[in-house]
Order: sequence, then C-alpha cells, then structure tokens
Amino acid sequence: MRYQICVSGAASGETVEASHQLAYDLGKAIAEKGKTLTTGATVGLPWYAAKGAYSVANRRGVSAGFSPASSFREHVTVYRLPTVEFDYINFTGMSYVGRDIHLVRSSDAVITVGGRMGSLHEFSTAIESRKVIGVLLGSGGLADYVPKLLEHVEAQGVKDIIYDTDPYRLVDKVIEALDAKYADFRHDGTDGGIDNRLAHHNG
Repeated sequence: MRYQICVSGAASGETVEASHQLAYDLGKAIAEKGKTLTTGATVGLPWYAAKGAYSVANRRGVSAGFSPASSFREHVTVYRLPTVEFDYINFTGMSYVGRDIHLVRSSDAVITVGGRMGSLHEFSTAIESRKVIGVLLGSGGLADYVPKLLEHVEAQGVKDIIYDTDPYRLVDKVIEALDAKYADFRHDGTDGGIDNRLAHHNG
C-alpha cells in the first residue's frame, strides 16, 4: 500500500540547524520505499524532508504538502512558503492550527524529528487519532523530550510509539507497523476492493 507518512518537525530554530540532514534522510527513505511523504508544506525540517523525497531518482513515492494558505498566491506571498519540492499542495485555508490537524488526520503515520510547539500539536493530534507514530531520537527538541513527557502525561497507545536514532531504520519500522495495522486490508489498485474479513468486521 502507498501509505501517507507525515514528517513533523520545526520550521526554524536550533533543531533545524542540527538535524536538517536527518529530516532529509527521512524524506528520502520514505520516497525510496514508494510511499507518500506528507508535510506542512513549510520551511525548516519538513522542507528538508520534502527535499530528500524530491531527490530520489525514478521515485515511486509522492511528496504532498498541506498548506495553511487558501491559495497558491497566499501560500507564496503571505506565508512565503516553498513550492518546488511538492508534487501536490493541498491549500487548506485553515491557518497553521487547522492545517496541522488536517495534515495529521490525512496521514497514516506521523514521524517527529526535532520539533517545537507546532510539532507538539501534531504529535498530540496523532496520539488522539491513534496513528502509527515514530520518533527520531537524537534529533533534538520535542523528539528527544517525548519519552520524558510521556512518563508524566497519560495517553492511550504510548507503548506502541516507535523510537529509533536512524532515519532509515525508523521508516522501515513505521512501514512494518502500518503493514501489521492494515494486514486485513487488500487493494488491487483497480477497484478499491476491500478484503472480505475487513468488510465483515465492519458489519
């Protein structure tokens, strides 16, 4: 399945300087696996992830950005956000807070690299939405604080959060978790068919 995997991270600040190569490698790994990278169509670490995905020759994956703007013009002239590295941009018109929710809810998994308060919003939305979640340890900011945070803040599904220090390994683990989550779903690419077990389970 062509999962939609979100890379969430800081748009600016110390973690961008320290961890931009890690974000780039996350995006590259997602594209090399033929999956769809989703980001907030913004600068900083998400932009480096988009650059990594865009760099893959003959890639089967897609880079999709979810913009806070309501149009291409607003995206460029008001928010001053990038465009080149995206195969598709969804102009949500929801500003940053609404964009974050739409981005996470539209993704199958969310990977946190670095991160500040906006990334914390996306992380908490991913937990509440029961998404597959990966955290790239060693990338600074929110990512490195998550284990300590979850020692003190109760939330469902925290035992299923996937941690790793290597972006390629982390992407592999996230895809493996998605494969397990969707093991009862079969799609042949032509008619949107759903495995009978899933249809029966849903009544």
